[in-house]
Amino acid sequence: MNSRHSRLTDWGLSHIAMQPQDCVLDVGCGGGKTVRKLAAIATTGKVVGIDFSEVSVSVAKKLNARAIARGRVEIHECSVSELPFAANSFALVTAIETHFWWPDLAAGLREIFGVLKPGGRLVVIAEIYKGAETKVARIAERVIPLSGMNLLRPDEHRAAFTAAGFSDIQMVTEAKRGWICCVGKKPSV
Repeated sequence: MNSRHSRLTDWGLSHIAMQPQDCVLDVGCGGGKTVRKLAAIATTGKVVGIDFSEVSVSVAKKLNARAIARGRVEIHECSVSELPFAANSFALVTAIETHFWWPDLAAGLREIFGVLKPGGRLVVIAEIYKGAETKVARIAERVIPLSGMNLLRPDEHRAAFTAAGFSDIQMVTEAKRGWICCVGKKPSV
């Protein structure tokens, strides 16, 4: 996954601005390559990666061992359903190729909303969405009932973000590839 999602990740992250001092959470960090990319941007901040898979956490820790040793990166085994972080902790939360596997999308979005600082952003990036005009999307939509995935159309992404309390929602799609990038902001107090 580290190499397979790299171009998608770069594309999605190009739709947001990060600051060097940002504290960032990567939900579903997998093998940790996105954590490494984020830490290279948030040079004076901190990046925290979480994944529910023990194997992924182990791989992500190995890949980011130097940054972990310097205190710039943390990797935790946990679920988006129960984030173990204080309210208003992160300027940015990323979720790449993961949200369609969450057991309860609405609950996960609410958890993320809670740990975001006022004015903080959530970016959800995926290489497939419901209704995309790609061969992969059409095949995926047929096997979705068997896979446990929850594919959403762009308007359904927007509705989920809105229901969780996000504002300034942006939906960007790359039609030829079937990619989607959803960005939402936690309103400032």
